[in-house]
Parts: sequence; C-alpha cells; structure tokens
Amino acid sequence: MQLFAFGVNHHTAPLDVREHVSFTEESMQHALHDLVSHQLVKEAAIVSTCNRTEIYCNTDTPDKAVGWLADFHHLRTGVLEPYLYKLPREQAVKHAFRVASGLDSMVLGEAQILGQMKNAVKSAEQAGTLGLLLHKMFQRTFFVAKEVRTSTEIGACSVSMAAAAARLAERIFGNISEQKVLFIGAGEMIELCAAHFAARHPMHITVANRTVERAKTLSRRFNAHPISLGELQDQLALHDIVVTSTASPLPILGKGMLERAVKLRKHRPIFIVDLAVPRDVEPEVAELDDVFLYYVDDLADIVREGLDNRQGAVTQAETIIDLNVMDFMHWVATRQTVPTIRALRDQAEEFRQHELGRAHKLLAKGEDPAKVLELLSRGLINKFLHLPSSVLNQATDGEREQLIELVNRLYQLRHPQ
Repeated sequence: MQLFAFGVNHHTAPLDVREHVSFTEESMQHALHDLVSHQLVKEAAIVSTCNRTEIYCNTDTPDKAVGWLADFHHLRTGVLEPYLYKLPREQAVKHAFRVASGLDSMVLGEAQILGQMKNAVKSAEQAGTLGLLLHKMFQRTFFVAKEVRTSTEIGACSVSMAAAAARLAERIFGNISEQKVLFIGAGEMIELCAAHFAARHPMHITVANRTVERAKTLSRRFNAHPISLGELQDQLALHDIVVTSTASPLPILGKGMLERAVKLRKHRPIFIVDLAVPRDVEPEVAELDDVFLYYVDDLADIVREGLDNRQGAVTQAETIIDLNVMDFMHWVATRQTVPTIRALRDQAEEFRQHELGRAHKLLAKGEDPAKVLELLSRGLINKFLHLPSSVLNQATDGEREQLIELVNRLYQLRHPQ
C-alpha cells in the first residue's frame, strides 16, 4: 500500500493558481472516477476548498497521479509543478492530521476544514474510490482532529474568514449599522458571514442566489430580502458591502457591472469581499476607484491575529499528531504482512485437507483409528516441515546463518544445551 498526497494550498500557490485546479461539487464524482479508471491510483479522495486542492491516494505511480491533476484541468504540468507539494507515506498522514486539526489553515484552529474533509470522504465513498487504506487513514484523521480540539486550546479565539470579513468592513466604514449588505450565494461560508454581519445590525441585508428558494431560506434566518442572480445588475448599486462565495466556475461580477454601479452610487465607496475559488469577481474590478476589493488571500493578516498566543497549543497539537502518525504507520506496516499470512494459511489448509481426505479413506477401509490418527499427525508434520527444511539444507553459506536465526525466531525454538 503506497499512500501519497499532493496538491496546492494557500502556503504554496497564489489564488490565480488555486482557482485553476479547484473542483466543483458537480465535477467531483467525475474527477474521482476518471482518476481511478485510468488505473493511476487504487483509491482516491479529493479535498477542494478556497484555500487548497489536494488529493489523497493509494498508488504505485505517484508521478502519473500528479500529471493527472494538470491534465484534468487542461494545464501543462510545468505550469503547476512549482506550486505542488508531494507527500509520500507518513508525510501524507501527518499532513492530513494537521489539516483536519486546523494547523494548516489560513485561520489557525478553524473548524470548517474538518467538515470539508468529511464531505470529501463522503464523495469518495459515493464514487466507490475509498478503499481500506484511505478509509482507515481518514478514520484516524477525524479521531486526531477531535483529540486536538478537546485536549488543546488550538481553536480558542480563532478568527474565522467570516469574522475577518466583518472586521475589515468595520475598518472601512466604522460602524456598519448604517450600511446595506449584499450576500451572493447561500452556502456554508455565506451563512457564516451573514451571522457575523447580522450581529452588527446593518441597515439592510439582501441575499442573492441562483436558486431563489435557498436565498429565501437564508433570508428568513437573518431578516433579509431574497433575490435571484438575475437581479444583481439592478440591485448592486443599492448596497455598500458585498460578500460573495458561490461555486460558479466563471466570475459573477465583472468590471462593466461594477463601473455602472459606482456611477449610480455617485462614487460612494463599495466594499467587496470575494471568498470564492474560483473567484466570483473579475480581477480588473480592483482597478476601479471607489471599489475596495478583497480576495480570500487578502484576509490573511487579520485572521493571523492572536497567533502568538496560541503557540503553546500548536506545540501540544503537534505532539498528539506525531504520536498518532507513528501509530498509524505501524498499522500500515502490519498490513504488508497480510498477503503472506493469508498465503501461509491457505497452504496449511491445503495440507490439512489432503491429510484429512487420506485419513477418511483409511478409516473407510477399516483401518485402526489410532493408527490413522498417528499417520494423520505425522503426515501434517512432514508437510509443514518439508519446505522450510529443504530451504535450510539448500541455503548458501551466506544465507544459512540468517535463515537459522529467522526460523528460531518464527518458531520460538529452544535448542538443548
């Protein structure tokens, strides 16, 4: 079993690279089937969030698996290579444990990534690409994440991306109670953002979504007004703050739409936070005056606040993770003996069946049962010992000493003094 993980994240790749290798919820099943059907990997699970795209797999050809990621997204491998991390065996296990525990997140200790990893595992299970190795690894991953969160203060005072967006809005507008807020999307990230902004009692909240029914559901929670994405053209200029996070593969807000909105607002500033990967807002929008555009990577400084106070918790968490990595790798090592043990048992069963059949025939002929039992036991002993005895007798001088030591250890032999 060759465990291998690779991918890009906010540490290794800028946003414009990450968005080119992200997977939508709709494409996940196809991607998993495609990866496994080419026999590049035996098992696979894909974690794709705004901060990372990484693949966990069981493969004998890691380089080919890495090449698949570029091919699937129609990229040249050389373009992606500088940003990739490749983690074999225990490095992959440790990385999974750190990610699930919130140690590798832009927001140290954030809990959202654990749910995202569980969703990735669920997708792999539905696709039929999760085998014994990855199943066991993710089981241990979730156990470790729970232990880290309950045994340390890693999540204490964690500043989430949603909270960071609200804090940034306050830095620009001061008190946002006089501002109108527009949320685009209705997923988990928008729901978190809406909770943080609603707690600051803005003047008005609007929720825009492709499916209006989902917008209505979220709007009821926060006393907001639901609209469809088709209404954005007319509604955009009415809002001071825009927070967007959808799964759209293409930008929703373009430069032309924002130019029109700014003109209608008579150049009153508009603050936009785009938490989507791929991005919902065209990069050219940042060129406009009176538009304050922030992408997910721009919030890094805010979410790192309080990091120094949590270094003790990080050290504790790393210790827990290291111990569990050792334990899991021991389990992996023991699994490597399973085929040999199974073959040994199969051979022993073959010997047993042969001698048992021979004994039945002798009994049917009326032979003495005691004599038959004696023959049965001697036959089994001879069959079990014939092959190892032959190997020992035929061993070269260089092999013999090692084989003798191994046999003594396997059978716990004690030689007479």
